[in-house]
Amino acid sequence: MTLLLAEDDATLTDALTSELSRAGFTVEHAANGAVAEYLLLKQTFDVAILDLGLPMVDGLTVLRRARAARRSVPVLVLTALDSLDDRVAGLNAGADDYLTKPFDFPELEARLHALMRRMRPAGAGQEVGHLLFDSAARRATVRGEPLELSPREWMLLELLLSQRDRVVTKDQIVSAWALERSEAGAPGSIEVYIHRLRRKLENSGLVIRTVRGLGYLLEAGAADM
Repeated sequence: MTLLLAEDDATLTDALTSELSRAGFTVEHAANGAVAEYLLLKQTFDVAILDLGLPMVDGLTVLRRARAARRSVPVLVLTALDSLDDRVAGLNAGADDYLTKPFDFPELEARLHALMRRMRPAGAGQEVGHLLFDSAARRATVRGEPLELSPREWMLLELLLSQRDRVVTKDQIVSAWALERSEAGAPGSIEVYIHRLRRKLENSGLVIRTVRGLGYLLEAGAADM
């Protein structure tokens, strides 16, 4: 997953680059708007984080020029400006999402994955083991049999698949669920949903391992709960 990080704050850039790399992103950094514009026009990214207060060329101008050039990369605007007018201006310029500073990294990561899911073309499913998972069509099968998943189970599986062979923390799961309102207030802890999902994946060739003190790991192999 390639990501453009257009941010001029060196401390924030270092922290975000570290966290994003740990989450599986390959990060390209732009410290000013001129470099950000050049990279958006010349390179292909899966997603971009764009600060509005960039030096040389401001973020809104960068975004407008990228959209005028028909660059369709999903863009999350990151800014300290949180008034309604600022949010409207960012969205009208072509932003796909808007997050104000300060923020928690799990929410940022969840929003990035949501943006990439939204932009994924229809039919762009993935096959892992005996699981066929098509996010765009909202369809999953195991050995050809439909997999019935609740909204929370679906988002949990999608998150685990996106981070396959890497640990997913409970904070990441909670942040992903925060974007799903249809099960708001639904009973059951993360452990309950993990247990349910494990049972549904029994014949898939995939297992969800508990990594004590860290979170959960989806990988291929024989079940070992």
